[in-house]
Amino acid sequence: MFKITVSPVLKAFVIVLMVFTYSGAYGQVRKYSNEFLNIGVGARALAMGNANVSSVEGVTSGYWNPAGLLSQKNDIEVGLMHAEYFAGIAKYDYIGLSKRIDSNSVGGISLLRFGVDNIPNTLDLVDANGNVDYNRISTFNAVDFAVLLSYARSIPKLKGVELGGNFKVIRRTLGEFGGAWGFGLDAGAKYNYKGWKFAAMGRDITGTFNAWSIQLSEKDKNTFIATGNEIPSSSLEITVPKLILGVAKEGKFWKDRISVLGEINLINTFDGKRNTVLKTNLWSMEPAFGLEVGYKGFVYLRGGLGNIQKELNDKGTTLVTTVQPNFGLGVRYKIFTLDYALTDIGDRSVALYSNIFSLKIDINRKSM
Repeated sequence: MFKITVSPVLKAFVIVLMVFTYSGAYGQVRKYSNEFLNIGVGARALAMGNANVSSVEGVTSGYWNPAGLLSQKNDIEVGLMHAEYFAGIAKYDYIGLSKRIDSNSVGGISLLRFGVDNIPNTLDLVDANGNVDYNRISTFNAVDFAVLLSYARSIPKLKGVELGGNFKVIRRTLGEFGGAWGFGLDAGAKYNYKGWKFAAMGRDITGTFNAWSIQLSEKDKNTFIATGNEIPSSSLEITVPKLILGVAKEGKFWKDRISVLGEINLINTFDGKRNTVLKTNLWSMEPAFGLEVGYKGFVYLRGGLGNIQKELNDKGTTLVTTVQPNFGLGVRYKIFTLDYALTDIGDRSVALYSNIFSLKIDINRKSM
């Protein structure tokens, strides 16, 4: 009899294939599912065009690449960020905490909230007699919330290799009309070799499943029908895996006073054709570029290019390549690091930019 040896890589491929098969049979795969988890955290990364999976260190690694938690130089780190989009209509908040467990492992937790509050509910705008009564308008909130539990560990036998993973819980609500619970896993790895930093970040590696429960009264359903709208129903929404590959390199100049770090990320999605630089019917790839220049580890100047897309021109006749430029600054003083980013999140033709600040606090700083 022949003995067949199956490699760990092949086993992983079979598991992912089973996940895709299960997703297609029992759930509804969404191309843009849980998009609030793709915004990013930390003004440093946002200023660098979200090119961050290789160079990220410390508390924000719980979001970008949990393997980067092992690079933190402090016992405890706390990260905070608040941002507002679309003239303050949408608010995005992040808080993270990471703790070194021992010399080979670090744990962390990240909390994210993206919400649009006080949305007018006009389902009862017209009374039983057909009269419009604006006093009947109420409000509700649409909130996306996520908790990421992170763990990272170095492999002493594999020099330069760092591994990490996330278990994430997602809660999405639409006022009293319905909501969803979701669960998923992320996995990240970093490899340091002669000053080069290589990284791979797999998001939703098993597929992230959101189970939606819709609760509408008969009156609300009748309103939907009368206005020609489709009645939403309970469903299972699936976010398919995404793979981000990155490489970064840092150089020192002028007696190590000046540091220059560059990073390139390749964002690979597998949920069908997107408007990216490279694409097929199954796979799409979008690059991102980031650059950081520092002086004495105190002040940093950053820039990045991301969201590189193929879009139709204003006449709708020709595909053109569009790029989102970002810019930022950072200051590190003792236990505090304050970062700022100017990011383009709106219609690039009218330059709707957002100002984003984030703060990192080091606790029980260890001597170097």
